[in-house]
Amino acid sequence: MLKRLSQMNWGLLVLAAGLSGCNSPISISQPLPSQTTPTPTASQGSTSGDFMNLEISVHRQINQYRQSRNLSPLTLDPRISEQARLHSEAMASGRVSFSHDGFEGRVKALEKSIPYRSAAENVAYNQGYSDPGKQAVEGWLKSPGHLKNIQGEFDLTGIGVTQNAKGEYYFTQVFIKHR
Repeated sequence: MLKRLSQMNWGLLVLAAGLSGCNSPISISQPLPSQTTPTPTASQGSTSGDFMNLEISVHRQINQYRQSRNLSPLTLDPRISEQARLHSEAMASGRVSFSHDGFEGRVKALEKSIPYRSAAENVAYNQGYSDPGKQAVEGWLKSPGHLKNIQGEFDLTGIGVTQNAKGEYYFTQVFIKHR
């Protein structure tokens, strides 16, 4: 899914969602191509602490939304966040396109330490917003596919954020329902 939102600072927000059902193999919807080509990662003055703060902010916003709908909060798991972060870094550097490429591998790597029943993934990137995490979450909440993942029967999550040299922020959120 492709969605662009404009503000006075001419920001860009692009989203994609992948979901698997509890009783079926992982199935990933194909996002529409992005309008920009990623460049190598070289965060412009951002530190890993800045990215971690964005990850925590996204987690908090997602849980606030879930709790407003009487859904249980998601526990942030560092093992899942590491896989999400690696995917965000790969998209930001151009090693993989803005997509769910490799989702099965990320989930398979997690399965070694987290037995799971189902998994899903949301990805987004944006540029030019004062609060890129808020922009990503707001975009996901307005998108039926992303919202389905956010409202899904999951109990664990991981979030990875990075930024490339062009100033584009890449977000990956993986959702897991463990056994």
